[in-house]
Amino acid sequence: MKHTRTKRIRRATAAVAVGVAAVTGVGAGQAAATPTPATIANGILSITPACQGVIDELIIACTHLELLTPSFPVMLDLNPFGTHIVVLGAGLHDDGTIRPVLEQRLRAALATAQRYPTAPIVVTGGVPRNGVTEAGAMRAWLTANGVHPGRIIEEPASRSTVENARFTNDVLLARRATGAVLVTDRDHLQRAMINFRQAVDARIPIAGVVAN
Repeated sequence: MKHTRTKRIRRATAAVAVGVAAVTGVGAGQAAATPTPATIANGILSITPACQGVIDELIIACTHLELLTPSFPVMLDLNPFGTHIVVLGAGLHDDGTIRPVLEQRLRAALATAQRYPTAPIVVTGGVPRNGVTEAGAMRAWLTANGVHPGRIIEEPASRSTVENARFTNDVLLARRATGAVLVTDRDHLQRAMINFRQAVDARIPIAGVVAN
């Protein structure tokens, strides 16, 4: 098991090296978002044994080293097909409409989805209000703003960030995702990345986008 995990980490490290070379202009590749020192450093951290591991203390310590940023993570340029955009839910109004904090997350997710039109999108969150789940409300908002419904996968059962991570991991595993980019607000992102890194059990890298 340990040998298999080490091989996965080595393959991911090599892949990120290729991706960083592409986005920094070394070698050929598709047009990429402009990398920054923060996104390159975060990309490297996301596939280190500490962040992509199974020891909680190391996951927490590694995640705390990352610089939270609204810039697009390198892994979306590396693989805009297998990397999934994951939008984390927030409580709805009693009538099932979206609160401002969730709309902020959705606007950041929309910008990411528009920049990477082949990346699948997972909307995660239960806690229904007036018969509407967070995931359902997010799907409706995204489709109303031009996202093709075929790109969107709902996870409508979770009631906490920990459950967001656990239940979305089942979705990512079933879809053979190569990575996940979380979209949420700054105060929530670090905790969410820790929970997701714990949930995926070193199978895929996790990155994040701050919703401004």
